[in-house]
Amino acid sequence: MNALSIPTWIIHVSSVIEWIAAIWLIWKYGEVNGNRAWWALSFAMLPALVSAMCACTWHYFDNAESLEWLVTLQASMTLLGNFTLWAAAVWIWRSTKSAETANNSVSTKTIESKQ
Repeated sequence: MNALSIPTWIIHVSSVIEWIAAIWLIWKYGEVNGNRAWWALSFAMLPALVSAMCACTWHYFDNAESLEWLVTLQASMTLLGNFTLWAAAVWIWRSTKSAETANNSVSTKTIESKQ
């Protein structure tokens, strides 16, 4: 466990805790607003969490050569996480875009019927 200094460990561990909290808060936000795209975002964040945990585990065991496969797994999870986060962001964007279109058509019909 000597691979990293105490301040660096604090940053690593607090980042993992923050990421877990963000996943939970985004899930709750999806429940509140009823938009399932936000739930997709919380799931899309999981590969990045696995990546962070791989890094912490590898450093915890002093960067042991027998665990170098964790470095490959971490890189793979980072790549996968980047794509899943991108896909979730597109899904959120599209869901808000379609909601805006639906709201605009409803308000337009209301205005037209009043005249």
